[in-house]
Amino acid sequence: MPLALWALTISAFAVGTTEFVIVGLIPTIASDLGVSLPSAGLLVSLYALGVTIGAPILTALTGKLPRRTLLLSLLVLFTVGNLLAAFAPSYLALVTARFITGLAHGVFFAIASTIATKLVPKDKESSAIALVFLGLTVALVTGVPLGTWIGQNFGWHATFFGVVVLALIGLGASAWLIPSNLESDEPPSLRQQAQVLTSPRLLLVYLITAVGYGGNFIAFTYLAPMLTDVTGLSEGSVSLVILLYGVSVAVGNILGGKLADRIGPVPALTIVFGGLALSLILLGLGLTSSWAAIAVTLFWGGFAFGNVPPLQSYVVQIAREVSPEATDVASGMNIGAFNLGIAFGAWVGGHVVEQMGLQAAPYVGAAIVVIGIILVRWSGSLERKANGREVAHGRA
Repeated sequence: MPLALWALTISAFAVGTTEFVIVGLIPTIASDLGVSLPSAGLLVSLYALGVTIGAPILTALTGKLPRRTLLLSLLVLFTVGNLLAAFAPSYLALVTARFITGLAHGVFFAIASTIATKLVPKDKESSAIALVFLGLTVALVTGVPLGTWIGQNFGWHATFFGVVVLALIGLGASAWLIPSNLESDEPPSLRQQAQVLTSPRLLLVYLITAVGYGGNFIAFTYLAPMLTDVTGLSEGSVSLVILLYGVSVAVGNILGGKLADRIGPVPALTIVFGGLALSLILLGLGLTSSWAAIAVTLFWGGFAFGNVPPLQSYVVQIAREVSPEATDVASGMNIGAFNLGIAFGAWVGGHVVEQMGLQAAPYVGAAIVVIGIILVRWSGSLERKANGREVAHGRA
């Protein structure tokens, strides 16, 4: 694999760290800025909202820009957003900085994936994309717990300074290593883009993504305060639990992809969402015991992000039938749906915590994930009916 790919991986590591590290810092930020836990949780929602808005708008506005130029511009915007967060004197300033950073995130992974495929032969494209997303996985395993520990011991501003350093390394490596003569694909026409934005089958999958993935964030957003305030763990122990959770997430992500390859997206999503709902119920039951909470968190991590590969492959599978020329647009829309789910989950979680208490969050999250399972089975039923009609029409 060329060195330029590793520049993308470093950048992805920085982006992944800044997205999820806030989860471990919510109690610290709430205490320092004098805001409630639900208000601090909005830092997750508004970042995700920035991603959701940034993905379609920036993609539309920058379609004709050279890919390398666009990537470097996004990394500059990302660095500026984190620098503003590092110097943020107030809650409102931090909210604004998080939203700006989210705008850059919204397009980064789509552009980085496209560039990755241009750097390698056709038979290594999947491996190249996997290497880019390795940065996101490693961020969950190392960057998030390390950033949480830094924030707890040196202040949350220090965490964002650390992300700025990572972003500058990624920006410098990308400017140095990524070639400027990359080929550009012909952007899909407005009609082709409209097909993946209006297809009922794709809209249903986007809804599944937002609901099923978002249900998890009702609880995940408040993992740190649940472990400190309900379970009674120390802040240092929480950092370790988040590290173990990240390891479990990495394993679950890989197994979720393999499961979808083996039995198909719909059965795989049924299993993963079922395991996620069960994990959240067990988390609610086990929060008052430190050993039970830690064990369930490990189990939970394996299902929490295991739905990502099946959901992405399901979107691409349907997009190839609806509008083959715009599969990248469909994939990007699903990234937006993931982040809409995060924003929704963190917002709902804030209301649950405020009205019902921290211990209620896992149960409400489980109920939302069950709705995701129902939507998955409905989508599978529609797919079988569509395939049946095609077979019947072929025979006719």
